[in-house]
Amino acid sequence: MTTRDIKKIVLAYSGGLDTSIILKWLQETYGCEVVTFTADLGQGEELGPAREKALMLGIKPGNIFIEDLREEFVRDYVFPMFRANALYEGQYLLGTSIARPLIAKKQIEIAAQVGADAVCHGATGKGNDQVRFELGYYALNPSIKIVAPWREWSFKGRDDLIEFARAHQIPIAKDKEGEAPFSVDANLLHSSSEGKVLEDPAQTPPGIVYMRTLSPMEAPDQPTEVRIGFAKGDAVSLDGKPLSPATILARLNELGRANGIGRLDLVENRFVGMKSRGVYETPGGTILLAAHRAIESITLDRGAAHLKDEMMPRYAELIYNGFWFSPEREMLQALIDKSQQQVEGEVRLTLYKGNVIVAGRSSAKSLYSATLVTFEDDKGAYDQKDAEGFIRLNALRLRTLGLRDKKK
Repeated sequence: MTTRDIKKIVLAYSGGLDTSIILKWLQETYGCEVVTFTADLGQGEELGPAREKALMLGIKPGNIFIEDLREEFVRDYVFPMFRANALYEGQYLLGTSIARPLIAKKQIEIAAQVGADAVCHGATGKGNDQVRFELGYYALNPSIKIVAPWREWSFKGRDDLIEFARAHQIPIAKDKEGEAPFSVDANLLHSSSEGKVLEDPAQTPPGIVYMRTLSPMEAPDQPTEVRIGFAKGDAVSLDGKPLSPATILARLNELGRANGIGRLDLVENRFVGMKSRGVYETPGGTILLAAHRAIESITLDRGAAHLKDEMMPRYAELIYNGFWFSPEREMLQALIDKSQQQVEGEVRLTLYKGNVIVAGRSSAKSLYSATLVTFEDDKGAYDQKDAEGFIRLNALRLRTLGLRDKKK
């Protein structure tokens, strides 16, 4: 592919320094029409400046797309993932990973709408996001052309980028005049910080890294109570009030922030082969995970629950690696969604200084039987003598092995 092969590009555009430089670089290098797409995923930033900056850089008003995707993001991406209780490497709630397929999907849709023959992202050549974006692009449009500036241009580092920005009169935020202390990605589910001051995993993250949570030590001395209602595995209400998916997650974020919940300092294994250290804040998601597991504990059959837990690491890895649109992820999703048909009810939680404590759970579909588990008279519901035969049958192979080894 040469620069002359491309006539129109849809750029995933945040309005920040890097993507503004990419925008100008595309215009100069490819000499083509550029369309910008800015997704509102609940990152908490005003998106108006992104439009103004795109206009300033010569983008036609009709080529600037800004879409509010918060409800779609939570409903169709975050909640399906939480039905699986997905954690990458046992800890990471996949906040960045789950946002990429939606952005890629919208870019491909806009490309079809405006007749663009290429899409562009701002991910670096060392990270996972380049993989996630591009696997999404190719899954949805196998013929699309992809421009990845960080793998193409000659800039060696941030000093080169700032010099380019100054030469082209691209506004530079004051905190970007020098090297930024860390890079940040944020959406309604989480924020993540990586790089620079965080690159030494032996060093404690400075307090300025944390943007979405109070320190647990600074959280209130009084606990916060919250009730989360579920239907078919998804949260549908808070404290008895029905709310939309994005509204529920936003409210849980507020509660989590105030109580110092959801911080994670993680060294993870990137798909591209290296280890990286990131600091994540997922306040609402941390609360939601605890609540979902609690309601599953009384509504999900043991076999189904254990099978789900066996499948979860594979499911989480698929999302982390960028295979949201793969047939295997969709197959696992069908299995997970089937398991959630009877997962409904309400969970009571106590939030206190970084802790999410399950205070109670109830459901009309509960499989929990007080009659069976009681230590008092169960009126014949369970004959304890039956356990003897159950144990002897399960011990048969162990006894056989023991007898053989004894002969030796």
